Order: sequence, then C-alpha cells, then structure tokens
Amino acid sequence: MKTSGLLIACSFLISGCAGKPQFPEKEKDPNFWNSWAQDTLKKALSQDLNRNKAKNLILFLGDGMGIPTVTAARILKGQLSGHSGEETQLEMDKFPFVSLAKTYNTNAQVPDSAGTATAYLCGVKANEGTVGVSAAAVRYQCNTTKGNEVTSILRWAKDAKKSVGIVTTTRVNHATPSAAYAHCVNREWYSDSDMPAEALQFGCKDIARQLFENIPNIDVVMGGGRKFMYPKNMSDVEYPEVPKHNGIRNDGRNLVEEWKNKMKNKRAHYVWNKKQLLSLNTKNVDYLLGLFEPADMTYDLDRNIETDPSLTEMVEVAIKILKKNPNGFYLLVEGGRIDHGHHEGKAKQALYEAVEMDRAIGRAGLLTTTEDTLSVVTADHSHVFSFGGYTHRGSSIFGLAPKLSDIDQKPFTSILYGNGPGYKIVNGARENVSTTKYEDNNYQAQAAVPLSLETHGGEDVAVFAKGPLAHLLHGVQEQNYIPHVMAYAACIGQNKEHCDLKAGTVGLQPIFSSIATILTVTRLLC
Repeated sequence: MKTSGLLIACSFLISGCAGKPQFPEKEKDPNFWNSWAQDTLKKALSQDLNRNKAKNLILFLGDGMGIPTVTAARILKGQLSGHSGEETQLEMDKFPFVSLAKTYNTNAQVPDSAGTATAYLCGVKANEGTVGVSAAAVRYQCNTTKGNEVTSILRWAKDAKKSVGIVTTTRVNHATPSAAYAHCVNREWYSDSDMPAEALQFGCKDIARQLFENIPNIDVVMGGGRKFMYPKNMSDVEYPEVPKHNGIRNDGRNLVEEWKNKMKNKRAHYVWNKKQLLSLNTKNVDYLLGLFEPADMTYDLDRNIETDPSLTEMVEVAIKILKKNPNGFYLLVEGGRIDHGHHEGKAKQALYEAVEMDRAIGRAGLLTTTEDTLSVVTADHSHVFSFGGYTHRGSSIFGLAPKLSDIDQKPFTSILYGNGPGYKIVNGARENVSTTKYEDNNYQAQAAVPLSLETHGGEDVAVFAKGPLAHLLHGVQEQNYIPHVMAYAACIGQNKEHCDLKAGTVGLQPIFSSIATILTVTRLLC
C-alpha cells in the first residue's frame, strides 16, 4: 500500500511539474488581455441603469455558498465542459452588479441559516436558530414569539396580489424556506413531534403546519419534506418499506390531504415525483405542491434522474406557473444542499450542487427578461472551505497540490476545510491522501480540527443582481438590506410612494411630485 501510494504521488508530481503549466497560446500576447479589458470597459461605459419597475422578483439563495465556493464552482463548471475552468463564467458572474453582505446574526458573529434567512427575507436581523421573528424573541422560548413576528417579502408580494413560490432542494420547512412564511423560535420544530410539550401547550405551531396556515394559498411550493406532513407511522408513498421515512406527526393530521381538499376547486396539483411534475400542463395549473422526498432531496450527484426532478426542472415549472399572473411574481429558489455537502466535508457534493443552482439561474434567465424582472443571487453564509496549494492552471479542482508538504513530506488536496469530519490521523500522523480515492463523490477533504460536522464561516458573502434597480445592491451592506431593495424595486412592502405606475418606472415620483406642486401653486397665484 505504501509503495502504490508513493507511486501515485510521484506520478502526479512528475506530470504536474513536467515543463511549464499549459495555457492557451493567445494568452502570451499582451494584446489578448488589453483587448479583452477594453471590450469589457466599453460594455461598462455603455450600460444604462435600469430604472423600470420590477414586475417579477427572483431570489436565488445558495445556502453556504461563500465566495470560495463560487470560485471553485466556476472552475468545476468549466472543467465539466472540457476547459481548464478558471476563465469560465457562471451565470451569476454575468450579472452586472455585485456587492457584499455582512452575515452576522444579532447574537452570533458566525451565523446560522435561520437568523440569516430572517434578514434577507424579512428585512430584519435576528438571533441564530429563529425564523420570522425579531431579535426580541429568544430561541426555544415559545412565549417570546407573540408580538415579535416579522413578515417576509413573500408575504409583501402576496399582499400586492402577486403570485409567490418557494423552490428548494432541502425540506420545504427547513431554515431558509421557513423564514418566508413561518414565525418560530426554533428552526428545528419541523413538525409537532419535534416540539416540547410546553411549547405545544402554549400554542406555538410547528413549521410544517405554518406552511399551510400562515399565508393563504402560496402558489408554488416544491422541495422535500413529506414525512413532516403525514400522521405518525403512515407509510411513505415512495419508500413504503422504510420505517424512517414514515410520517411523524403526533396530531394525526394529514397536511397534504387537507391542502388537496382545500384547493380542489382551484386548478391545484400535488406531485411527488419527476414524471408527475413534468407531465403537468402549466397553462392549466395555478397552484402546485411538490414534495419529492420524505426529508431533504438527494444530492444532485446521487439523484435518480428518472424519478427525482433537478433544481433547474423545478424552477422552470415554477416560473411558467407564476408568470401567468399579470401582477407578476416573487420566487425564492434555494440551492440548499451546498451547505449540507460542506457540513459533511464532501466538497464534491457541495460544488456540484452549486453548479446545478447556476444552471437553474441560467434557465430562469431564459424564461424572464431583465426589463421587468429583478434577479438576485446570494448566500446566507459561507463555510470554512478553501482551495489553494499553488495548483497549476487547469488542475482538477478536486486534485492534489503540485508539491508535497515540507513538514510531513505528504501530498495534500487543493481543497481543505478548517474543521470537520475529514480530520484523520493514521498511525499518529496525517493521513496520506494519495492512498485514498480523493476524487470520489463522498470523499471527505482533510480538515485541521476534528468535528462531526464542519462549521459555517463568518466572512461576507457576494450579492449578484440584474434587472430593475439592481444598481441599488452596491458596496458593503447589512444582509437585511436585500429585501428592502427588492421590495422598493417592485413597489411592494413599506415604501411605495416613489412609484410612478403610469410610466412603469420607480424612483421618479419625488420629481413628478415637485412639478405637480409648482403647477398647483401657479394655478392658485393666477
């Protein structure tokens, strides 16, 4: 084993160091770079600010998609297409405006997904572990819920008679989607069986129940989470022989059947597999509930392409349904399992999830127009994920660094984690990764500190924006700024005075108001 491992390491190092790194011949010419930069400059100079009113709003949330993840996903996307990867453009890279968001929770320097979701959906920073409530609410304390509820942009859009939707690769009652409709002091109260008796006695509701009761008739909901909707021990439709996938509700309610009964006269459909989803004629569907797994959906790398829809497929169906509303729509799309891959130290799973979300962003772009659709791509937080080691141009993003460690004389992968389950000691020393299958889907990259689950990172995250008033997402801002900009662009929520509905633009009302005042005074004086 030692010999074979040494041979693998040596062959990698020889191939990596044989001559200079390979890159396109044209890149040796300064004119290539100068011309590229000049063309980019001309495009920037010719770009007009889009001051239209946003009819539609789409928020793409890559859970755990910090900037290192974005960069690594870009390289992976390029390499999957046969390129070196570094020069590739993600769909989000094409958005003209990019800013940074500060992700801390009110009580946490390094945040969790619940408090951050409350920020970028409800416009209010909150405590970690809580959704849809202000920082006055205390995690686990049910009696601090009432009076501290905050509403989300999805609610503001629904109140403005827009269609609204949620699409996620996690369970639909996970932290990110739940902040769009729920008010809960514990993100883990997925069903009533997850709640303490005192919370139930005090009147707090589980998150699955709130999905159906808080905001009437959310138009589209897709993701996982079937078992939280069904009575305890009720067999799952897809895995009837697997007890862990059975329903878990203690109150005996079947929330899916209740929804179907309530919506039976509203052109509503419930689906639980890809065939059912893609067979829908969206022209005849106004409401859709799709629950494709008992809990979270499977990783895209592990997805059964015959039975499980991709994020891109779900997004396409959602937009086709929602865009029929002449008042427009709001859609929350979460690539939720980027986060899970990182927590498990499985960088390959995380990065493939990010690439799939980028595909969904591209598909949404084909189904909408920047003339009337404000699209925003961001993350709730980062992870302690990194890649480095002076790798050569075009090196596999999952491969080894070109040199051995000068301390223990062992190879190491470019991708590493600051902490997590990838920490491994073999015979009192760091594991020799050349003896492992480090490019496998579920390989756990080496970590500096042993933890059962890797942690979030605390740095700022990127915010990409295109469409009406996208330029307002600029500079370095608090994360809760995001929904305020989106609402302003669409003339929903708390500030609507600036809207000039006739012209189809926003931000011009104060000027017109001043002109109107002058004309009125003139008439009075005459």
